[in-house]
Amino acid sequence: MSDYTIWHNPRCSKSREALSLLESKGANAAVFKYLEQKITAEMIEELLNKLGISAKELLRTKEEEYASLGLKDERDEKKLILAMAEHPKLIERPIVIKGKKAVLGRPPEKVLELLW
Repeated sequence: MSDYTIWHNPRCSKSREALSLLESKGANAAVFKYLEQKITAEMIEELLNKLGISAKELLRTKEEEYASLGLKDERDEKKLILAMAEHPKLIERPIVIKGKKAVLGRPPEKVLELLW
């Protein structure tokens, strides 16, 4: 069983760097390819609680969907969470989870915070 889970996009260099860092430290991480697997609003809410951030802070603002869905001025957390569930490209990455805590790997070295 893995101690860690990484929400990972193999095409993302930051995500690959974070996974490599975990592996170099001997961390056993389960890889969750969030762009390929079903994500629910409940999963995102749980993730936000573990991260301790708002939905707005988890959004990738440079994605086409961000503009096309008109999310720039959206303040409703539920609507932002639903948008991320329907369009997972909007979720910032990588995210590493350990138990009740999670960290956004921007920069990738931030994931090391969960190791100590």
